[in-house]
Amino acid sequence: MNKIISLLLLLILTGFNCIQGVAADVTLYVTRHGKTMFNSVHRAQGWADTPLTPAGAEVALRLGKGLRNTPFIAVWSSDAGRARETAQLIMQPWKTPLPLQELKGLREVGFGLYEGDLDRNMWSDAARQAGFASEEALMNAFRGGKIHIDRMINAVQQAEATGTSSLKGIKSAGQAESYQQVSSRMVNSLTEIAKQAQQQGGGNVLVVTHGMAIASLIYALGDTSLDHPLANASVTRLRYTDAGKFVIEAVDDQSYINGGS
Repeated sequence: MNKIISLLLLLILTGFNCIQGVAADVTLYVTRHGKTMFNSVHRAQGWADTPLTPAGAEVALRLGKGLRNTPFIAVWSSDAGRARETAQLIMQPWKTPLPLQELKGLREVGFGLYEGDLDRNMWSDAARQAGFASEEALMNAFRGGKIHIDRMINAVQQAEATGTSSLKGIKSAGQAESYQQVSSRMVNSLTEIAKQAQQQGGGNVLVVTHGMAIASLIYALGDTSLDHPLANASVTRLRYTDAGKFVIEAVDDQSYINGGS
């Protein structure tokens, strides 16, 4: 009799642990912020910050409506105002908004001297650094899968280190980031967020961050298919398993925005 009882207890505990393991899975809804003023005028915006445009605010609200039936246990954003504003707008349509937590590691790529400069100046310099004749040639290579986000970010950093074409005579302060710096802090930040969610028993977490930062993250996780900029308020969905692994479930998903129309 004692052996039977012990066996039953073992089966119950095993079943409980299996359920607990499944419940500890975390789904991260990693979204790019809404469109900003600098996005609209094609200026580089990494650590620099500008507010959302009316269209940027609208797409954030639409995303919030599209996500309002998804139960979230936490909401995070970078410490940039555009990410914070996007996260707050996403939660507006929700019945129960959550406290917003911020993490510096979720910032966009730091572009150093290029911050606030025209996109074409930064990408033209980066193109030459990477061995391309022009910005257009660089972007065509990106769309064709001949160059990935790692080389593009490194080309910006290397070009910035020699001083920019539009700020002649001004030396770099060494604040432009490498791909390794960005991808490492993004992976570390998402891991930290996922582990905290696991401690709560698992569930869905919203993370509002930035386009090139997200591209760096998914490339670091082994997905080399991205060949275009991520749309504002698009969702890249990651599952963090009980085994401590990220699984990419969707990239640049705009169905939630469409669902909030």
